[in-house]
Amino acid sequence: MDRLTSIRAFQKVVDEGGFAAASRALNLSPAVVTRLVADLEDHLGARLLHRTTRRVSLTEAGETYLERIRQVLQDLDEASSMVSSQTRELAGVLRVLSYPVLATHVIAPLVAGFRRAYPKITLDLEVISHNQFPIEDFDITLLGANNTFDANVIARKVVSSEAILLAAPSYLKAHGVPRTPDELARHDCLRLRPLAGRSSRWRLLNADEGDRAIEVDVQPVVWANHTDTLMGAALDGAGITSTTVELAAPYLANGQLVRVLSPWITDRLNLYAALPSRKFIPQRTQVFLDYLMTQTRLRVSEAMAATRQA
Repeated sequence: MDRLTSIRAFQKVVDEGGFAAASRALNLSPAVVTRLVADLEDHLGARLLHRTTRRVSLTEAGETYLERIRQVLQDLDEASSMVSSQTRELAGVLRVLSYPVLATHVIAPLVAGFRRAYPKITLDLEVISHNQFPIEDFDITLLGANNTFDANVIARKVVSSEAILLAAPSYLKAHGVPRTPDELARHDCLRLRPLAGRSSRWRLLNADEGDRAIEVDVQPVVWANHTDTLMGAALDGAGITSTTVELAAPYLANGQLVRVLSPWITDRLNLYAALPSRKFIPQRTQVFLDYLMTQTRLRVSEAMAATRQA
C-alpha cells in the first residue's frame, strides 16, 4: 500500500487513541487502518505499537519514529497548502511566452487594464521569434495559426480573425483607392515573405462569397519577414499591406489605417493560448486567459465594425 498513507494512519491511531477512532477520522474501515499500520511495521522491521483489547501505546521504536514523522508530515502539509494557495489565489508570477508581434499588439495593450484589475499578479513576458516554443516552461504561450492548424498541444482559442488589406489615408489620397483586386497590380504593395519564397501571385478570399479564392498578379515594392516593419511602412504611407484585424485594431479605430477592397481578405487565422497542462490551472492563469479572450475579442469586434462603416 502507499507508504505515506500508512504513515498517516499510524499517526492518526496514536492521536485518536485507538484503531476504531482513527478509522472514523480517516473515513476508513478499522480493518484497513489495522492493515496499513501492520504493513508499515513490516516495512520498518519494528513494532511501533503495543496492542491490547483496551488500548494501544507506543513502543520505544514507535516513539522515536513518531517524533520524526510528525515534522515530515507537517512539512508536506505546508508544502501542499502553499502550492494549492498559488493555484487558488489571484497573486504570484504569471509567465507568458509570445511571438514579438503578438507581444506588441495583443499583450502590451492589455497590461495596464489587467494590472489595475489584478495588482498582485506579476507578468513575466518572454518574447522569442523562433518556432520552437517550450510550452511546458510557461503558464501561457500565444500561438497564431491559420484555420488548418492542428496543434499537438493543449490550447484554448482566444479569437478568430481575418487578415485584411490596409493602407494609410495619405497613400490612398496620392494613389487612389483600388476598387477591384486586379487594380492591386498598379499599386505599391508591401508583402510578408512566405516560407516558400517570394511570388508575384497574391491569393485573396471573398468573405461574402464563402471565401471564394482568386489570385492576382502584383509586384511588391517591399518584401519583409517582419509584420511590424510592413505595418510601420504602411502607416507612413508607403503602400498597401495585409495584417490581421487584432493587430491593426488601434490604427483602424483612430483612422491611421483604412481597410481597402472589402470584403476581400488574404487569410483567416486563429489566436491560441497554449497551456502546459489541462489540470491544476492556477487561478491567476485563468483570470489572465479570460481577460485576454474578452478584451481581444472586443477589440476585433470593434475594429471589424469600424471597417464596415468606413
